[in-house]
Amino acid sequence: MENILSIKNLDITFRTNAGNIHAIRGVDIYLPTGKTVALVGESGSGKSVTMKAVVGLLDSNAIINSGNIFYKAIDLLTLPKKELRQKINGQQIAMVFQDPMTSLNPTMQIGDQITEAMFLHKKISKADAQQKALELLNLVGIIDAEKRMKNYPHQLSGGMRQRVVIAIALSCEPKILICDEPTTALDVTVQARILDLIKDIQAQMGLSVIYITHDLGVVAKVADFVNVMYAGKIIETGTVEEIFYDPRHPYTWGLLSAMPDLETDDDRLYSIPGSPPNLLHEPKGDAFAARNKFAMKIDMEAEPPMFKISETHYAATWLLHPDAPKVELPPELKSRLQRARKAAENQL
Repeated sequence: MENILSIKNLDITFRTNAGNIHAIRGVDIYLPTGKTVALVGESGSGKSVTMKAVVGLLDSNAIINSGNIFYKAIDLLTLPKKELRQKINGQQIAMVFQDPMTSLNPTMQIGDQITEAMFLHKKISKADAQQKALELLNLVGIIDAEKRMKNYPHQLSGGMRQRVVIAIALSCEPKILICDEPTTALDVTVQARILDLIKDIQAQMGLSVIYITHDLGVVAKVADFVNVMYAGKIIETGTVEEIFYDPRHPYTWGLLSAMPDLETDDDRLYSIPGSPPNLLHEPKGDAFAARNKFAMKIDMEAEPPMFKISETHYAATWLLHPDAPKVELPPELKSRLQRARKAAENQL
């Protein structure tokens, strides 16, 4: 498959008063054309920072130490910020943020906010822009779109505001849509509608989509490929089936175990013990070792490489080394994954 976006060996440090934080540590992510890639991990793992580097929205104290971000054949890190914003952002790559209220201007009518990007990036008349805005509002499922064009953000519900933000992101017909926790602030029924909406629009427009999320339920519903991120690194990557049905990294096991399951025998939700490392003081060895009950001596001394499991599945854990002791999936997680696989097969 051809990749429309390739992030290679991205390494980012942030200068702070307390010292330098090595937030992104050699990240590789590939987005095949027309597919959906999910970036998963706890808060602070580096998901949003990585994607902000793609669209040039890193804070001023960020230092990009190394790496490339290729959109097709263009290395975005070599473009001047002005050119990135004028030629790439909006037109080629658009981003939907998690809180629509902070993405919308409270003093501007909805119609003006949708047409603003069109005037900026395209040579288009006011009448044509307004007509396109109406079409976009209909596309994202806004009822009575002509009336809503004159509304202000506070007059809309959370779900409607998120639909408007998606309409704005699509206004210049981008090739890549980056969704940063797009359903976090919404209730469960609205979440499902927004996810279905994005899938439908992706199919209609041929979009390539990246989801940033900590919700594995969202990942199971929308993703083709999954990258699990921890302490600024990708620690497991594979197809959605490989990550959900054959996970190999203990951190991925922990994330999957923490998903609620109506049929589980355990009366308590599982949580991964401890907390992520402070990247002001970069950990020696495997960053997950302190929280990993299967950690070995080598985990404290050396960072594991990415071990190949299949052509599409890799994981950075010493448990995959040929000399490592054999460690089985926790029994409850194993039975949970078997139930999930059976449920998925029954839906086919």
